[in-house]
Amino acid sequence: MNDFGVHDIDVVVVGAGQAGLSGAYHLRRSGLEPDRGFVVLDHAPRPGGAWQFRWPSLTYGKVHGMHALPGMELVTGPDDDGRPSSEVIGGYFTAYERRFGLRVHRPVDVHAVREGAGGRLRVETSEGTWSARALINATGTWDRPFWPRYRGQETFRGRQLHTANYPGPEEFAGLRVVVVGGGASGTQHLMEIARVAAGTTWVTRRPPVFREGPFTEEWGREAVALVEERVRQGLPPRSVVSVTGLPVTEAVARARAEGVLDRLPMFDRITPTGVAWDDGRTVDADVILWATGFRPAIDHLAPLGLRERGGGVRIEGTRAVRDERVHLVGYGPSASTIGANRAGRAAVREIGRLLARTPGAGTAAGEAVAGDEPAAAVRA
Repeated sequence: MNDFGVHDIDVVVVGAGQAGLSGAYHLRRSGLEPDRGFVVLDHAPRPGGAWQFRWPSLTYGKVHGMHALPGMELVTGPDDDGRPSSEVIGGYFTAYERRFGLRVHRPVDVHAVREGAGGRLRVETSEGTWSARALINATGTWDRPFWPRYRGQETFRGRQLHTANYPGPEEFAGLRVVVVGGGASGTQHLMEIARVAAGTTWVTRRPPVFREGPFTEEWGREAVALVEERVRQGLPPRSVVSVTGLPVTEAVARARAEGVLDRLPMFDRITPTGVAWDDGRTVDADVILWATGFRPAIDHLAPLGLRERGGGVRIEGTRAVRDERVHLVGYGPSASTIGANRAGRAAVREIGRLLARTPGAGTAAGEAVAGDEPAAAVRA
């Protein structure tokens, strides 16, 4: 801590989900020590990233493509497919943090990141202020659910909730439910709720695209490239899932055959008793469930002026084009578990080069991260 009560550190990592832990792991490999060379700040109450907030009916067996964190396999047993994903992945993240001694600070809210003294970043938090030479932002999207606005929304006498607050299907037993959104969460909610509800209606802005066949590596690369191009242009990122379409699993195929996934176009307004279209069609509802996605949780970066006119942050690799000290991992094309792993490593490599060439830099991080071998072994 310096004379002004500010903690000096080389790198601050904001967020301890998949992307943040990946970045922290590679910082540790580079030779930086937790709480001395870097610090990880996480606002959640416990390990698990956004997974800890997922609804109980999202069991681990329903999770698509969970990839292990770097340096430690995700080993599950035969009974884990039926357990809530929040428990399975939360337990794995807990073990990971302990194994590599990452010393995550939580719960800590990051209020703002702004220009500090001497070319450093000033990171203002509920735990105090940090003065950092670089920052890895790994805050994801879970804290910024997107709620569309429609005429009459405030008049609805039923219940409105978002995926972020989805409690599981049991609370919808015997109710008439409108599910809004054509993504993976919307279809999962709909298929669950249809088993217990008095009736369900599915509405989406665009016709859903169902994708038959396996998710190939080439298909994945094409999807990531499309998301990456938007980010390069400074546009708000779209999710990879929005590009790939919805995989036709056995459950999806069955739901389509039963008519559960018969979609209606987006309604035009909300009434006190349901939703309505301008052509005269109406649907009565007790609940409107908004499965309308999330936006990047990056408001704390606003003082740095990183956003482009298009509304997004333009990045090259993981580096913010407007500020080379700031790296966004788990953002745009790296918003997947395997993408976050790769982005964490890429960010640390670039930060190593930055630290090596700026005043006061230690050589361990710069030399090790610029190459392929760690400067210091991580104690398992």
